[in-house]
Amino acid sequence: MTLKRLTYLLVFALIFTSCSTAQKQLVAEPVVEVEKGDQLSDDQRNEFEYLFIEGLKQKKLGNIQNAVSIFSRCLEIDPNSSVAMYEMASIHYANKDLTSASLLLEKAISINSENKWYKLMLAEIYRQRQQFNEAAGLYTELSTLEPENLEYRYYKAVLLSMAENYSEALTAYEELEKKTGLNEQISVAKQQIYVSLEQPDKAVEEINRLIESNPEEPQYYGLMAELYQQLGDSVQALNYFNKILDIDPENGFVHFSLANYYIEQGNKEKAFDHIKMAFANADLDAESKIQYYMLQTSNAENSDWSNEQIDELLDILHKTHPDDNRMYTIYAEHLMRQNKIEEARNYLKQYLETDKENFVIWQQLLFMDNDLMDFESLYTNSKEAIELFPNQAVLYALHAVGALQLKKYDEVIAVIEEGETYVLDNQALKVQFELYKAEANYNLGRVKEAFKAFDEVIKLDPNNYMAINNYAYYLSLRGQDLEKAERLSGKVVQANPENPTYLDTYAWVLFQRENYQLAKFYIESAISNGGAENSVLLEHYGDILYKLGETDKALENWKKAHALGEGTEVLEQKIKESRFIENKIP
Repeated sequence: MTLKRLTYLLVFALIFTSCSTAQKQLVAEPVVEVEKGDQLSDDQRNEFEYLFIEGLKQKKLGNIQNAVSIFSRCLEIDPNSSVAMYEMASIHYANKDLTSASLLLEKAISINSENKWYKLMLAEIYRQRQQFNEAAGLYTELSTLEPENLEYRYYKAVLLSMAENYSEALTAYEELEKKTGLNEQISVAKQQIYVSLEQPDKAVEEINRLIESNPEEPQYYGLMAELYQQLGDSVQALNYFNKILDIDPENGFVHFSLANYYIEQGNKEKAFDHIKMAFANADLDAESKIQYYMLQTSNAENSDWSNEQIDELLDILHKTHPDDNRMYTIYAEHLMRQNKIEEARNYLKQYLETDKENFVIWQQLLFMDNDLMDFESLYTNSKEAIELFPNQAVLYALHAVGALQLKKYDEVIAVIEEGETYVLDNQALKVQFELYKAEANYNLGRVKEAFKAFDEVIKLDPNNYMAINNYAYYLSLRGQDLEKAERLSGKVVQANPENPTYLDTYAWVLFQRENYQLAKFYIESAISNGGAENSVLLEHYGDILYKLGETDKALENWKKAHALGEGTEVLEQKIKESRFIENKIP
């Protein structure tokens, strides 16, 4: 991060507002005057004027195809109507069809060369197409039409420079300078041209003119320091950076530039000292420091500083700007990068204590609740967020997750029905809403409604393996439509051959279909792929073994399942009686 990025960034903008009365935009809507074609009859002229006004109306209403048809008809009536060409060109321009727009404007200008709006739009199109010389030529014509409009002269100079037509660009800047007097932006532009022309002495001379005009202005010394850095003269660069501190000891920006200087010199220790001074400077705005921080942390691999140094900068920033609540989000982001989700969440909570109206922060907080599986917090926070942002569908989905995990199934149905109003065309959310509806209905014993919702999920998202797996499992538990259950579960396992939960479902479907030998193969695959400590899998394994006549092994696995603290309601009875007992699903 250099001082230039923070304070001296040049932008392609209007700078001579005190000297000009020109429009404040490159392309504007002209005051429309419908031309009266000399070769038109009165009926044709009346029809043209009616259609043209209707075309403008349709364009304003956003009915673009209608507008195009109407303006095309206008051009059939009067093929030399430059104003109809302009309106057609503006539609093409808005649709990024620059070729069609430029052809129409070029013809419009050949018919009416005095209309500045045609030339302004065509100049902008030329600029976007990198036809910089052609664009500069149009600004020359515009300057002839309005000699006192200094913005036109400025754009001409900038475009000539972009075309690398440096000689003419310098001439244009010098003519402009005669009108404005010494001007910082013009001097910097000329300096950059001299650097491109490999005329460093003239570049230095240009900035010296600024310094001589106001020796107490620190930023001019900054410009000179950066110029010397660009020219590879580190001694002179450091000299001018230090002059800034002589003139303005409290200038915080210069420390950013000095840090950049020392990084280039390979002295990162001294560079970090200057960054700390910049962050500790109370007169330097927090925004500039936050920008620097974001640049350094957006790509950790390219950062100049370690995590420890970033922590130190954040602490300094917080001490210097204790009332800036953005610090909470910055801390949270920094901790998230280190996967410290719990600590990050605490900072977001602190932020929301000072500003509850930030939807993005609420959403981040809720995602963290979900990641931490803190469903009580997810349930409570999402409920509050919905009150603040009742039209955000994602909040209803997150609240449904919390309610589902807390077994508040009636509330899941209610919140989904309320939130469906705001889903609109968000396909992913539609899928989630149907899935939560399916799970809640199943747990409420509304099997028909649940299975209907599962069918809708699969229709919307044929590869939603979690939903397909759950659907197949519920079918198998009820011994219902087992052929469909096997087909569904088989698809899931084929796509996820090492997922223990999916393998267990397939094994249980096969069990229900009395294919015990194949069921054994898949349940053992599930156990070997991470399911060895899952009580549900172990109980299923025992059931399968029992059906295969391996009673002792069955009892052994039932006991393991019971020791893990979970199991079906009949697990203890299986162990006590050493036999398989079906767990009836109501």
